[in-house]
Amino acid sequence: MLRPIPEIISEAREDLRCLSAEDAFAEQSTNQGLITDVREPAEVAEKPAPNSINIPRGVLEMKLSDSHPDPAQTLYIHCASGARATLAAEQLRRLGYQNVTVITCAIDELRKGQGEA
Repeated sequence: MLRPIPEIISEAREDLRCLSAEDAFAEQSTNQGLITDVREPAEVAEKPAPNSINIPRGVLEMKLSDSHPDPAQTLYIHCASGARATLAAEQLRRLGYQNVTVITCAIDELRKGQGEA
């Protein structure tokens, strides 16, 4: 029997650091962490998230480890709803990244937190 995705997300978040957009941006302003958007390029084109780099979920592990190989790099991961960000953060932890945080809000809330409409 397949497990429901919300159950898997909830379970994964128990072992991950999760913050609201407001808290993540406040923290990032002091530590210069990397804000990574794991949405697909078409989603980003429709609703861009300022101050984020876009690396789609499907290629995240390969691209991020090439461009940011420091396992101590502070990473903030977000997507449209927080679900893909959670799964992405889980994989980044498995790769060896030590400071990974999921921004758990929807993209509209995240954009609002960055001063976007």
